[in-house]
Amino acid sequence: MTDRLAKALREAMPGLEVREEEPLREHTTLHIGGPARRLLLPASAGELTELCALLRRWGEKPLILGNGSNVLAPDAGIDGTVIVTKKAEAVTLRGEAVEAECGAALTRVSAFAGEQGLTGLEFAYGIPGTLGGALVMNAGAYGGEMKDVTAWAEYLDGELRLRRAEGDALGFAYRHSRFGPEDVILRASLSLRRGDGEAVRARCRELAEKRRASQPLEWPSAGSAFKRPREGYAAAMIDRAGLKGYTVGGAQVSEKHAGFIINRGGATAEDMKKILEDVRQRVYERTGVLLEREIRIL
Repeated sequence: MTDRLAKALREAMPGLEVREEEPLREHTTLHIGGPARRLLLPASAGELTELCALLRRWGEKPLILGNGSNVLAPDAGIDGTVIVTKKAEAVTLRGEAVEAECGAALTRVSAFAGEQGLTGLEFAYGIPGTLGGALVMNAGAYGGEMKDVTAWAEYLDGELRLRRAEGDALGFAYRHSRFGPEDVILRASLSLRRGDGEAVRARCRELAEKRRASQPLEWPSAGSAFKRPREGYAAAMIDRAGLKGYTVGGAQVSEKHAGFIINRGGATAEDMKKILEDVRQRVYERTGVLLEREIRIL
C-alpha cells in the first residue's frame, strides 16, 4: 500500500522520482542492504533543496546517499526516507574552475576537467563516489585529496539555511571535513590549472590501469575498509596478520588487496560487520594498532 508521505511527495513534486520498498543493495557498491521504505531521487541541486524543505515540514529526517560507495546498509533496510543524489549531476566550466552538483560522479568530473584541458583532478579518476560524498570525507588517492582542489562548497545546514564554505572553513583533514550528518552538500567549485589535455587524459588512463592491476574491482566492495593508521598502512598490517582470503559468509578479505573487503556473493551486513571486527581484533593482537573503519555503517 502506498504510504501517505510518498503520496504527498508525488503530489507536491510531480517530477520527483519516488520509489517505495526500494532495495538499498541496488544503491550501494557493496550490493548489500534491505529495502528503504521510500527512496527519492531528485534531479538537481534545486530539487534537492526543495525536497529537504518539504520533508522538514513533515517532520521527516532523510538519510542522504550519493553512490553508496563508502557505506554498509542494514539487512533489514531502513524504515524511513533515503535520498539518493546521483541524478543531481550537472557539471559546468567556469574559467579554470569546474562547478558540479553533489551527485556528479567523481570520475565523470575528473574526465570533464581533462576534456577542458584542466589539470589537478586526475587523482580522482576511478574513485567510485559522488562529489558530495568525496567532500564529506575529503576523498583522495595517489597523492591528491579534495582539499587540494576545492575552492568552495554550497550546502544546507541543519536548519536548512543555504551556506557557503571556502578555504579553512571547509575543515579538511585526513578523511574528514567540516560537513556533518545534518549538512546537505548541494554543489562545489573545484579550482584547477591549465594543462595539456592529452597529458591529463593519459594520467587518468594510467591511474585507472593502476587501480585495475592492484584492486579487486571485479567484486563489489566499499573501497578501502580502514583508514590509514599513523604507524603504517592498514593493508600491509592485515596482510602480515595472515588475513588475505579470510572469509565470513559471503564476505572476504580480498586476496588481491588486503585493504579491501569484498562481497563474494550473497554477503550480508552481518557478515561484513563480523569480518570488519575480526580483522580489527587480529591486527590489534598482532601489532597493538586498532584500525579505524573507513566504511560507514548505517
